[in-house]
Amino acid sequence: MADELVHYAVDRGIAEITLDSPHNRNALSAQLRRELRAHLSGAIADEAVRVIVLGHTGTVFCSGMDLKESRGAGADAQGVNEFPAILEDIWTSPKPVVAKIAGPARAGGVGIIAACDIAVATHESSFAFTEVRIGVVPAVISVTVLPRLLPRAAHELFLTGEKFDAARAAAIGLINSAVAADALESEVRRYTDMLALGGPTALAATKAMLRRSPASGLGEDFADMLELSAEHFASAEGQEGIRAFAEKRPASWVPPAG
Repeated sequence: MADELVHYAVDRGIAEITLDSPHNRNALSAQLRRELRAHLSGAIADEAVRVIVLGHTGTVFCSGMDLKESRGAGADAQGVNEFPAILEDIWTSPKPVVAKIAGPARAGGVGIIAACDIAVATHESSFAFTEVRIGVVPAVISVTVLPRLLPRAAHELFLTGEKFDAARAAAIGLINSAVAADALESEVRRYTDMLALGGPTALAATKAMLRRSPASGLGEDFADMLELSAEHFASAEGQEGIRAFAEKRPASWVPPAG
């Protein structure tokens, strides 16, 4: 039986999903894709999980598709038809997903980072859309990457395949924060602690709101948002949050300090 390539652990409401295939730079092999999707589904279904952190072992976050498996293969064997489901699971997860990056990310690996709600990388991390340099198109990952990037940067980096550092990744919107290697864990914890303060239903609804396409007119947009706001003000979670604020205590969903 093959060794597990993706590990899963839950501690105080934080699910850690860790890519552990350093022998091929955490490439998106068929086994890794299968295990990653299974763990994402498990974290999303687990009511005890509040936030998902996606990290890695080794010096590389993810090098993209496993090109050894893709050589001479059709679209299905490359995972082209399977990989979008992973990106969609992350993008539409009702629970916030945080990427923890301590090394290079390329191609599909960058697509995964873009699908996450928040991404933190070390200064030593680097990124590139290398597809054009091997004669293919960064098509699938564009669905998650393009909403994040400044348009000029997207044109430049998709067309040239040039490597760029974490500082630029933050400047163009790919990641939220670039930190020293010894500050990565604390910066990720800072975000997960803040995310855990949000009501689970409110977080899921806010994520859905952020993904929505605007209505055809401003009046319709305001009407839709007024309805959404009223629904959550009146909900059990909303009323509990209001009471907790008035009583100067943590809301019932806030994990105990530890």
